[in-house]
Amino acid sequence: MESDRRLRRHEKPNLRIAIVWAGLSVLFLMLGWQRIVAGEFPDPDDALRLVQVRDLLAGQGFWDLHQYRVDPSDGTLMHWSRLVDLPIAALIVLLTPLFGAQMAETIAIVSVPLLTLGLVLLAVGRIAWRLLGLREAIFGCLACGLLAPLVFQLQPMRIDHHGWQIAMAALALWAIAGRNAVRGGALAGIAMAAGITISLEMLPVAGAFGAVLLLRWIRDYHARWWLVAFMQSLALSLVMLFGAMRGLSDLVQHCDAVSPAHLGFFVVAALGTGMIALVPRVPTLALLGFFASAGLAGAGFFAISSPECLQSPFGSLDPVVYDYWYRNIAEGRPLWEQDLFVALPVLAQLLVALAATLALRARSRDWLATWWSDYAVLLSAMILLSLAVWRSAAFASAIAAVPLGWLTVQLLDRLRKADTTGSKLGVALAIFVILLPAGPVRLVQSMLPQEEAPVPVRQSECRVAEQAAKLAGLPKGTIFAPFDIGPAILLESDHAVVATSHHRAQGAMRDVIEAFTGSPDKAQRVIAAHGADYLALCTDLAEPRILAGANPEGLMAQLLAGEAPVWLEPVDIDAPESFRLWRVKPAAMPE
Repeated sequence: MESDRRLRRHEKPNLRIAIVWAGLSVLFLMLGWQRIVAGEFPDPDDALRLVQVRDLLAGQGFWDLHQYRVDPSDGTLMHWSRLVDLPIAALIVLLTPLFGAQMAETIAIVSVPLLTLGLVLLAVGRIAWRLLGLREAIFGCLACGLLAPLVFQLQPMRIDHHGWQIAMAALALWAIAGRNAVRGGALAGIAMAAGITISLEMLPVAGAFGAVLLLRWIRDYHARWWLVAFMQSLALSLVMLFGAMRGLSDLVQHCDAVSPAHLGFFVVAALGTGMIALVPRVPTLALLGFFASAGLAGAGFFAISSPECLQSPFGSLDPVVYDYWYRNIAEGRPLWEQDLFVALPVLAQLLVALAATLALRARSRDWLATWWSDYAVLLSAMILLSLAVWRSAAFASAIAAVPLGWLTVQLLDRLRKADTTGSKLGVALAIFVILLPAGPVRLVQSMLPQEEAPVPVRQSECRVAEQAAKLAGLPKGTIFAPFDIGPAILLESDHAVVATSHHRAQGAMRDVIEAFTGSPDKAQRVIAAHGADYLALCTDLAEPRILAGANPEGLMAQLLAGEAPVWLEPVDIDAPESFRLWRVKPAAMPE
């Protein structure tokens, strides 16, 4: 293999990457076909994302991010970005004249995640091809299809924002793998700005990229333009995206989305970085002192502009909402609160990828050794972030794909050269365990006593989307329901719901929790206050069981036991036993 990629144009990496993308797309479609046909989204947030897109296409203002059918008395201002809505809406608009509105929508929600997968594979494949070779590029892309966090976030109908954030992290990684400091730093900054605009959970990822580029500056004064271009591009892009996606109608300091205080922090930090770059070379400690000063200046601006946002965006949550909702969102919690049979195989793959990266560092020289050092730092940072917020394992997985692809090629070469049956079996087993670590873990799990566990919405016997569609035949009203089935109700009918799993409506969320965990008399008063016409629930989901467990005498516990109070009248919509619907009797409502 020639070391200079410009001498290897005959290898046509883009074609090979496209073939892998097509193969994985077909595989994902086959695995998810039954769910696609049934209209069951991977997560309730995906359904609500489509509701938001539909409202936009129906004429709701581009900068109006209210969901008027969530807590309908006031509506709920969402913290989501229109940046994620745009590709879905654009595809629907383009395809509707050809296929009709319903089919265009289906094609869009299936295609957009697969196109996002294509961006991730393009970045992973190009990095691996440039630095390692064509086979490594192919197997790096294939590894993306065997990393569970990536597969979940990039599967068809997974149209919420996480897939785009993974793509932005992969594109930023590709950008800093280039030769041109200004261009690479600027492109990485743009990618990180897009990711942060989509959600602030991307901030630690941007910080990790910034730290790697600072290390380049410390090693080589002439490499300082990487960080300068990154920071200035990041700040400028954030300001431009804020203006384009939010406009000037909402300049309130939100702690859960990019706001003027965040923009000020990045502008101050970018200006400080540019000024430091103009200073002649100084010792490392002095350089770090300059950056600490710039960071403190930016943090000071942020603290003065938005002191209420110095704590976690979820730090100000109502205690009831925090205990019964936020603490039960597993993907946002640390590793040690996960199902270890699910989490440990993923962690094992990430640690193997880190070991492979260190091996690449040990066998490389000059600039390539430096690159793999940077790579190891970045991957280590993402693994640590994953330990704190498990959802971030998807970022780590995208970065892990390249070294896993290289390691697979090394093991396949060893398998081909092995001269005994034992050694061949050993290498084959190693390949299997590295690429499919969940297999042995599931085998062990199957040998242990199993407890019946609640299922996610997509696996519920309720077939939530199907039952929600039946609700469309009932007189329009407000439905009092647990959070997780609310998005399907909004998507499949014209009804409103009191709350969904979105914290800006925490007052309504608290009311729903307290109604279901409180006595039937208290629940009756809360439901009356919201003017709800119906009450619905799906009995085999985790959420109702959590609420029932909080109070064995509460409304939810009684409903699950089949003991509905007299002010609830059963409504038959020919649904499975696990889906239950009642009409709230107006005559029984208290004054």
